[in-house]
Amino acid sequence: MPNPLMYQQDDFVVLETNQPEQFLTAAELLIKLEKTLSQIAHDDLPLDMQKLDSVSEQAQYLLDTSCNLDVSPGEYLQWYAVRLEK
Repeated sequence: MPNPLMYQQDDFVVLETNQPEQFLTAAELLIKLEKTLSQIAHDDLPLDMQKLDSVSEQAQYLLDTSCNLDVSPGEYLQWYAVRLEK
């Protein structure tokens, strides 16, 4: 049986176009995703996200199901769960 610690997602490394990597908590990443999503036109979002009603729901959906968002042509936002403690 896998260790539940493997599925714990408290901290993330975040990569953005032309930016240094950042380490964010899950709460900080949700805020960043909400801000980024609010700047993207609804029709430019992936189809599965267009059916969600609010930016908060879209951000949580991304955090739970993905690790990448194409912000605009040639620009990206990627996040990966990391464990900072042993």
